[in-house]
Amino acid sequence: MAHIPISEVTLSSEPQQASYKPALLSLAVLYFMMGFITCLNDTLVPFFKKGFDLTYTQSSLVQFYFFLTYGVMSIPAGKIVEKVGYKSGMVRGFIIASAGAFLFLPAALFHEYYLFLGALFVIAIGIVLLQVAANPYITILGPAETASSRLTLIQGVGSIGTTAAPLFGAAFILGPLERASSEVVQYPYLGISLVLLLIAVLVWKLKLPTLAVQTTAHTPTQKPFAYRHLRYGVIGLFCYVGAEVSVGTFLTNYISDTLHISENEANTFVAFYWGGMLAGRLVGSVVLKFLAPQRVLTLLGITSIALILCSLNTDGYPAIWSMIALGISNSVMFAIIFSLSIKGLGAATSQASGYLSTAIAGGAIVSFGQGYLIDHYSWSVAFVLPLICYAYITFFGLMGYKPE
Repeated sequence: MAHIPISEVTLSSEPQQASYKPALLSLAVLYFMMGFITCLNDTLVPFFKKGFDLTYTQSSLVQFYFFLTYGVMSIPAGKIVEKVGYKSGMVRGFIIASAGAFLFLPAALFHEYYLFLGALFVIAIGIVLLQVAANPYITILGPAETASSRLTLIQGVGSIGTTAAPLFGAAFILGPLERASSEVVQYPYLGISLVLLLIAVLVWKLKLPTLAVQTTAHTPTQKPFAYRHLRYGVIGLFCYVGAEVSVGTFLTNYISDTLHISENEANTFVAFYWGGMLAGRLVGSVVLKFLAPQRVLTLLGITSIALILCSLNTDGYPAIWSMIALGISNSVMFAIIFSLSIKGLGAATSQASGYLSTAIAGGAIVSFGQGYLIDHYSWSVAFVLPLICYAYITFFGLMGYKPE
């Protein structure tokens, strides 16, 4: 799952060590829910496709509207958080996401696909606001030298949510698909709405450290896009999120068609895709201490291309496990591309983060394009899009990361 880059913040007052644990615990719960809700979309795509008799292009609108929100709302969300504060931003994010989940009820009652898309758009606004508000806490709660470790740990908790989501979806959404229509999703999402509202109340009552946006007296000597490696990095992040989301979006249907099994059975395999990302992050946090990140990125890019080609040129279980293994390759790509893109930008880093945040909209564009190609051509042709994305990521790891 993609994460919005972290803003620069400072503590307005030094918190006591005892205050770290409840704050980090709240962040862990937050990241779990963000990962869970985001990856539950992978279940909604095959669910809506079958329940509303949609094409792949139409069903991909689930991801299109969800990830388009990152491109539209990332910078405005930052301004909202700057105005109301990080804690209030988190509370508002939970409330908005809760409202979006609740909107699944009228969407199910009217049995209208576009009402579901509207509800998902509202959920996505809450998720974006949550990420913008919550990420700074990860780096500031504790010693600076262990900030990366805390970030990896909290993102690992988010990966647990992404792994659990397909299993939950298979049991409570795709499982009853043969017996009912859109009302099947109203009860799981009403439950999610109540949980999000409860978390909002708990976060509001918690005494969290007060954070303030770090300001600087220096202004950038160049506009961010004057930097070569940032320009290439924005495209690289667009490609990465696009590839990750598009593969996850259609993996259930790809497995179902390849193994000739039901969507319910196929969806359980998707948990291994996201579980691979969890394992890869844990291993990657150690590997990146010894190997240059650009070399790791290049190797992962080449590996991803090889895995897709292997999947498309084999049948049965070798084909699906090759595609599932992409989760491991994806695990640390976002962090590497982001860190290489902002390296040496100095006072332009904050603006650069905003551009990189909007690049997460790649999840909307690439998944929509892949859905169109599946409808009009074949799985093999459709997976050319992720192949192009991974080829560009490989280029970025070889040469694109280098400043002028």
